[in-house]
Amino acid sequence: MDLQGKSIVITGGARGLGGAMATRLAATGAKLALVDLDDGALESMAAQCLENGAAEARTYKVNVAREDEVVTLFDNVAGDFGALDGLVNNAGITRDAMLLKYKDGEQVAKMSLEQWQAVIDVNLTGVFLCGREAAAKMIELGSKGCIINISSISRAGNMGQTNYSAAKAGVQAMAVVWAKELARYGIRAAAIAPGFIGTEMVMSMKPEAREKIESMIPARRVGDPDEIARTVQFILENDYFSGRCIDVDGALRL
Repeated sequence: MDLQGKSIVITGGARGLGGAMATRLAATGAKLALVDLDDGALESMAAQCLENGAAEARTYKVNVAREDEVVTLFDNVAGDFGALDGLVNNAGITRDAMLLKYKDGEQVAKMSLEQWQAVIDVNLTGVFLCGREAAAKMIELGSKGCIINISSISRAGNMGQTNYSAAKAGVQAMAVVWAKELARYGIRAAAIAPGFIGTEMVMSMKPEAREKIESMIPARRVGDPDEIARTVQFILENDYFSGRCIDVDGALRL
């Protein structure tokens, strides 16, 4: 896919990995639909994308866990751009906790249903809703588009992340299913599983905590957000890539 003038939706597009994806794709001359819940950050990112060469950059305040908002989002994107060529399902949250925690034989904590459900709602259900509605619009508009789900190396199972690991395993599996189901319409689907990436959250850690993380990574550093963004660009541009997940983790395996 030549990205010049193509319409790409990025959820969680106001900052972090989503922001890195937006600024990189802007430089290709793509038209960007940035989706997030932070109005101010969205407007700032849209302006940055236009400065970086985006043919167009629009913002949409949407909770991806709400079906009605997601349906309206893709109706609006199709109406505003007249096309839909790509979706990056990047929006996500964490609510880390041990499944159970005991001290001196007594249970002192457990992952709550609220912690489980919050992550599943955004990281799994949100991806399902956006993927479903994006695919429907692509078929309706006759677009040979591409859907990318952002998974994580935590999909293999990471302590303290029952909810997050389950969701990230699920979004990778959905990409495989969609690649098979949607190929007849010329639509591709794939996933990316980042390791530890130098987003604002990671880089704001205490130096000793970050050093401990880096010591576990064979590459001896955290990834740069643009290294994930470049992977997004590769998948969008490579029309024969579908149904697979790319791990970008500096050789770290959980």
